[in-house]
Amino acid sequence: MTIKDKLSAQKIYLFLAALFITSLVVSNLIFQKFFYWYPFDIEIFGSKLFEISVGILPYPITFLITDLISEIYGKKRANQVVVAGIFASIFSLLIIFVADSVPAIPNSPVQDSLFTKVFGNSIIAVFASMSAYLFAQFIDIQVYHFWKKLTKGKHLWLRNNFSTWFSQFIDTFSVLFLLCSFEILPWTSFRGLLISGFIFKVLVAFLDTPFLYFGVYLFRKRFNLKVNEEIELI
Repeated sequence: MTIKDKLSAQKIYLFLAALFITSLVVSNLIFQKFFYWYPFDIEIFGSKLFEISVGILPYPITFLITDLISEIYGKKRANQVVVAGIFASIFSLLIIFVADSVPAIPNSPVQDSLFTKVFGNSIIAVFASMSAYLFAQFIDIQVYHFWKKLTKGKHLWLRNNFSTWFSQFIDTFSVLFLLCSFEILPWTSFRGLLISGFIFKVLVAFLDTPFLYFGVYLFRKRFNLKVNEEIELI
């Protein structure tokens, strides 16, 4: 690859990392709002099948991006993005803590009680999410590269889905376990939310497979990459 191509690949990597970090941080900030997606009217352990947090909506994007980075840029670069996401989450925690500590003026549109109700639990939530996310993302990358090596770069759908399904279950279980342990969510909702969240993420992983194929296709066409070939950045 020419220097120009490597600089172009570096810029794309930067934008992918920015999209990844934004999705991660936002999912941690909006998690307290729940909604019901009802393609099927089914209850599981007292919870509707797809009674889920809005925080789950941007979260699968992070796994799609790490799979794309793993495929094109390699395992090391994918791990770097994960670490950057952890740093961004910790920094967002600090900002929330300071903002929550500063008293609001009497005519402030948002008073202390409302701000604390919306963002106050974010500190615990981000801690729970970070712990689960760190574990799940590194597992996702490890499993992805295990299948990539085993299939010699072929069967992209296999490693995309298998790695994401496994890591998403670990992530969903860990986050809910910690949130219930900190009494942010009731234990009675644990099993229902676990199954709903996991099935939803499995469906999203299945649906995002064509997007991964399309992204890999564009990269290989733009940078003349062979199957299983990765870009080494400057």
